[in-house]
Amino acid sequence: MEYGIISIAIPLLTIFLAIITKDVIVSLVGGIFAGLLVLNGYNPLTAFTALFDGIISLFAEGWITKTLLFMLLVGAIIRLLTDSGAVDSFVAYLSREAKKIDSPTGSMMLAYIIGVIIFIESSITSLVAGTVAKPLCDKHGVSREKLAYICDSTSAPICSLIPMNGWGALLLGLIITAVESKVISGDPVSLLVSSIPYNFYAIFTLLIVLGVIYFKWEIGPMKHALPAAYHPSSVNEQIKKTPWPMLLPLIVMVLAVPVALYITGKGDIFKGSGSTSVYYAVIVTLIFIYLYYIPGRIISHKAYFKSFYLGLGEMIPVTMILLFAIFIGKVIGDLGTAAYLSDLLSGNISPVLIPMLIFLVSGITAFSTGTSWGTFSIMMPIGLALGATMGLDIPLVIAAVISGGIFGDHASPISDTTIISSMAAGCDHVEHVRTQLPYALIGGVLSAAAFLLSGWILV
Repeated sequence: MEYGIISIAIPLLTIFLAIITKDVIVSLVGGIFAGLLVLNGYNPLTAFTALFDGIISLFAEGWITKTLLFMLLVGAIIRLLTDSGAVDSFVAYLSREAKKIDSPTGSMMLAYIIGVIIFIESSITSLVAGTVAKPLCDKHGVSREKLAYICDSTSAPICSLIPMNGWGALLLGLIITAVESKVISGDPVSLLVSSIPYNFYAIFTLLIVLGVIYFKWEIGPMKHALPAAYHPSSVNEQIKKTPWPMLLPLIVMVLAVPVALYITGKGDIFKGSGSTSVYYAVIVTLIFIYLYYIPGRIISHKAYFKSFYLGLGEMIPVTMILLFAIFIGKVIGDLGTAAYLSDLLSGNISPVLIPMLIFLVSGITAFSTGTSWGTFSIMMPIGLALGATMGLDIPLVIAAVISGGIFGDHASPISDTTIISSMAAGCDHVEHVRTQLPYALIGGVLSAAAFLLSGWILV
């Protein structure tokens, strides 16, 4: 059955609800219910039962269950790294090493390097970078606003470029959904990895930050940002200064993925199961953490499982977002949204423009909602379906959604990463938003041009 313009109205309603409510789960459920209402002849009772029966039916598919469990277990790993003191030990180690880069440029580079090294979670990245570099930045007259900008600009971008974290879990889950639903074809892990070179906003942002650090690019309000008074502080000497309790589990997780791909692909890494491989990788990592932390007295058996369960709980909201994102992807597929959009745009808008338009719409959505993850959940199913029907390069489409989500989130005053970065650097939140916005806009303009050029080359 053809649903015409209604098939577009459902995803637009979802975006509108996200902007109005600022709640991704409510907007996704609202969009799903509206779509099911259409699919079930506008019978609200049938749509209501289809909503809750549909949620249960998702768990019948093994790849969905494994992907959701992967999300939960990533939360457990992050919580164990934090509660065990592994992150604190890493911070103490970096603080000790910071004495070797005792200069204005060195203090900013310290924050930048921490942002690149710690890619397990964007909030942790900002908090650690701000905590370690703030005293050194104060000492050398680097404004807190500039430090907040560096923390914010290396958190989400690096987490999306090195997606061995919750970001990768969500993105991989969305791509797996499209592959398993036959919307697109290919190996989900390979598609995500192939999209990294096209993640233009993240790449441009990291390069712009280097320009700010080394060439003192001060644009707009950043020119008037004043340094804070310097108050010497000492690192707690009782904390063991070592990077290994945090780095080794991450190394194990990174190495476990290709090994699992090789095993599930029966000797061919490119034929391995992405959902199964990342699921195995986090299980292996959790076992490694237990065998490393318990005998080493880094954490007790009881504390391990307490942190394990707390970590699972902290990831429930994000896991629910992924679950409903999978659901709305199926609903949009049943409505034929992508096919209708393809027919509508054919002859009216060149396919060359589509990657740039996906980037811009994702950016507007993320700016309005303050969430990149919510934007990924809403825009990825639409973008992938549209890209497949119009014959676009799928990694480029994936990157357009990711870049747009990060761009809008980076510029948004209601973004959690923006708020955490200003808090970590100890500067006024409004001033952080004002001083960061010009740099975000430059990165956004460059990215839009890059997606336009890439669309012209690859289409």
